[in-house]
Amino acid sequence: MLIPVILSGGTGSRLWPLSRELYPKQLLNLVNQDTSLLQDTVLRLPTTPDIQAPIVVCNEAHRFMVAEQLHAINKPATRILLEPIGRNTAPAIAIAAWQAMAINAEAVLLVLPADHTIANLPHFHQVIAQGNAQALAGKLVTFGIVPDYPETGYGYIDAGEEVSTGVRHISQFVEKPSAEVAKQYCQSGHHFWNSGMFMFRADRYLQELKQFAPQIHQATQQAFEQAIEDLDFVRLDQKAFAGSPEDSIDYAVMEHTQASVVIPADLGWSDVGSWTALADLTPPDAHGNVQRGDVLVENTSDCYIRAEHRLVTTVGVSNLVIVETKDAVLVANKDQVQSVKQLVNQLASQQRTEYQLHKQVYRPWGSYEGIDEEDRFQVKRITVKPGASLSLQKHFHRAEHWIVVKGTAKVTCGEKTFLVSENESTYIPLGEKHRLENPGKIPLELIEVQSGSYLGEDDIVRFDDVYGRSDQQ
Repeated sequence: MLIPVILSGGTGSRLWPLSRELYPKQLLNLVNQDTSLLQDTVLRLPTTPDIQAPIVVCNEAHRFMVAEQLHAINKPATRILLEPIGRNTAPAIAIAAWQAMAINAEAVLLVLPADHTIANLPHFHQVIAQGNAQALAGKLVTFGIVPDYPETGYGYIDAGEEVSTGVRHISQFVEKPSAEVAKQYCQSGHHFWNSGMFMFRADRYLQELKQFAPQIHQATQQAFEQAIEDLDFVRLDQKAFAGSPEDSIDYAVMEHTQASVVIPADLGWSDVGSWTALADLTPPDAHGNVQRGDVLVENTSDCYIRAEHRLVTTVGVSNLVIVETKDAVLVANKDQVQSVKQLVNQLASQQRTEYQLHKQVYRPWGSYEGIDEEDRFQVKRITVKPGASLSLQKHFHRAEHWIVVKGTAKVTCGEKTFLVSENESTYIPLGEKHRLENPGKIPLELIEVQSGSYLGEDDIVRFDDVYGRSDQQ
């Protein structure tokens, strides 16, 4: 039995302002217009009879979006495991291994990051078959990407002699090199980019983890054994999981085990780790420009320009990345795009919401978008999916006016429950218990006007919630 494990815990800060902490790059339609990177990762899996639905490991804050995206492509997960805190890849894969062992003691894991792209699918499926044979024989397999240029932003794998056709021992893992060393690696014929993709039996990984990283083994076992199921999710025990050291699978296991092998692969692979990496996935025009959205250029060359919500124009510029969203614009020299992460750190240290949220914020019931805000009032556009319901709640500091512009709302206010149709409105007094539902078959859209002394999202007391959210969540 082959069980894919999709690691979906990252935030993709180098792709800000499109990627945000609460809506990261793996959930965005960055490459294909109709599917996200996460969906692409699942859709490119082989369709052989022995391959099972995936186990997904993700951040608790992303859980509903992950589940919804998988259902949208009719590929629901076997389990969605929720990390209460980020602990890097070694503990994340261990949790998936414990889950796989509970399903089938002989399960082989195919570990894939959720935010990569692969162009050569036939070769991808071929190396998976090679890796599966090695995993069944007790090997811990990783896939090394054949480098086509001297990249300094990746780690490398130094491959040794062949174990069998197309499979080689691992001599060592190498840190991100200097430009000169990267050039040597690119020409050596035995250095490969570290892809972060792995295959092994779940029991073999846990066996090696116990030997080389016993604290991770013990903490993740305890976190899984004390986990609780919540709707479609598995909530790991927070205290036990927090006790695990924070380490990558490379450092914790792969650099120490004698059972590791690498399969070199030319997959048309990218980790989409920066704006320039994303630009490289689209053929440029005659002037070297890649344009997405409503863009107009004049005397512009070698630029990546992405307009999400309005017209973006350029005159007389070159070698730039320009990305526009509703609430932020990034302008960066292509040679400096790795520093976008430091910019996001500045936003976080200043407690600005732009590092975390978009103007449109997604919730399990739909989304809301800020339209206007001043002292003591703000206006939002709220969209509720058919059949969805917000929690039964109240606020201590604000009252709300709801004006329905599309669909029909079922409103609970105090002891009363009633319908509000298009072009009708209702008022929710401060401190009154209330709930908003969409009983119809089309999305419900309404304008919400909040007024009061404090308008923060944390002014909420939930009495009942079909999604199992607490006030703290």
